[in-house]
Amino acid sequence: MQQRVHAQHIARPRFRRAGELVRWMGAIQAQDPAACRWAVGLRLGGEPRERDIEAALDAGEVLRLHCLRGTWQLVAPADARWILELVAPRVIAQASKRYAELGLDAATLRKSQGVLARALRGGTELTRDEVADCLASAGISTTGQRLSFLLHRAELESVVCSGARRGKHATYTLFDRRVPAARPFDRSRALAELAKRYFQSRAPATAADFAWWSGLGPDDVREAMHAIHGGPSAKTTRLRASAGAVLLPAFDEYLIGYADRTALIAPAFARRLHDGGGILKPTVLINARVRGVWRRTLSRREVLIDVEPFESLAPLERRAVERAAVRYGEFLGLTPVVTLHPSRAHAVDRD
Repeated sequence: MQQRVHAQHIARPRFRRAGELVRWMGAIQAQDPAACRWAVGLRLGGEPRERDIEAALDAGEVLRLHCLRGTWQLVAPADARWILELVAPRVIAQASKRYAELGLDAATLRKSQGVLARALRGGTELTRDEVADCLASAGISTTGQRLSFLLHRAELESVVCSGARRGKHATYTLFDRRVPAARPFDRSRALAELAKRYFQSRAPATAADFAWWSGLGPDDVREAMHAIHGGPSAKTTRLRASAGAVLLPAFDEYLIGYADRTALIAPAFARRLHDGGGILKPTVLINARVRGVWRRTLSRREVLIDVEPFESLAPLERRAVERAAVRYGEFLGLTPVVTLHPSRAHAVDRD
């Protein structure tokens, strides 16, 4: 899998700006804000810091919004419009039953989007609680999951997107304020472009992998693959293997970007990545393979990093993990304190 760590810029990153990397990747999973900041940071050259990624988001160099598969993603502003036009209709159709269950009919959805458009005029940015207050003042209930789905739909309809943080709180702003006007892509061009971005940054991969990542239907996937002549194949250049380690964040594209992960992690250990509920844990990558999981605890000056390898690590590998922890600590601006736990491999893991 050396090809993938190079294509994803985990090895030898060549970009130094968050927006450049996100454009190369097409989109980066972003449901966990801290995780997605590190997902970008670990792929950038020039010793980036978390504050640099935060600044890129605050400035609108990168946007965080719902698009592929209806989940949070990081996308470049220049790509947000055509990606949403391509994927949003299918995501909206898939959510139609939930809209009905929540009493969100077409009239309510239109009204809510009008309220948001007026409230955010003039460059206004509102927190989630402030959005709820605006909608409630207009007679639109935001109880239960209604607020989440109202905002989700407003993003899919290109009404709102992420604004700058206000303290510890994320904000929403008008989509058109941060996304440049552009001539619409026709659907064929959009399919080809999305497939190009996926395969250039994640090859070797399959059509099934692209279908999973994009959330597109079978006909669209076939058209996209035809447009790029079956998908770019990985270069045959021999890449030097390395015992270097990386602490990948939760939901990292190195795992979530593929439907089939058997090349990345031994099937016997795959269950260790999931706690249920769609959670994909932070993982330890050594020589392009997932070899364990990790978790962090933050204090004022330190980040405590607990590493649980799936199997015993050689001394060289242990030192590589410690270096990876130092790199993560530098990204956060904190001193890393690493605990490498003994392997918890059991007989059942080797079945």
